[in-house]
Amino acid sequence: MAKAVEAQRPTHLHTLQTRMNGTQAPTNDTACERYAAVQQATRAHRASHGCWAYTFEDGPSLHRLAARWNAHRVLELGTALGYTACCLAGSGPEVRVDTIERDAMHVALAREQIASVGLAEQITVHHGSFEVVMENLAPCYDLAFFDGFTPEPHVIYALRQLLVDGGLLVCANVDLAVSAEAIALRQALDDPLQWQQEASIEAGATRVLIKRSSR
Repeated sequence: MAKAVEAQRPTHLHTLQTRMNGTQAPTNDTACERYAAVQQATRAHRASHGCWAYTFEDGPSLHRLAARWNAHRVLELGTALGYTACCLAGSGPEVRVDTIERDAMHVALAREQIASVGLAEQITVHHGSFEVVMENLAPCYDLAFFDGFTPEPHVIYALRQLLVDGGLLVCANVDLAVSAEAIALRQALDDPLQWQQEASIEAGATRVLIKRSSR
């Protein structure tokens, strides 16, 4: 991480160079294997339900980002059946995840799946639209993950407001935006005064950005 960005991070967070201690979860590609059944349940549900509950294909990278960032508070937009919320929460016993899902069936199934892997105490599944639920959340999240259908500029703005300075935004499905919406989205994400670009994940399909100081 660049020194300028390190200086922006709040004192309660460690820098990327901080090593994981003995109580934190492993960060290799096997770290999310215990949640494989949740991912398979998501695929099976989508096949039978015909819905948009696509499962994220790079859970281990999410897990590594949360662990490296020493993220204690995580916000996720787009729960599906809870696979990625589990990958994020599994990065450490102190991690608390707020995840938002508007589909009532998915909310119920996600809560069941999350409980089945023992993470109900770490993950809160909120039922409602992204915009409405976010209005009632306290700021200072260390990491935010967008995995809804298409990120919109006003949602990106709201996520930025909830992140700490130096916090991490992980944004999937950017390429689903089209025409004028796509231009506005890229302008929001590419603004060097707002974000520092990091290496992408999910084979380049999901962007990773650091929030620059708002001061």
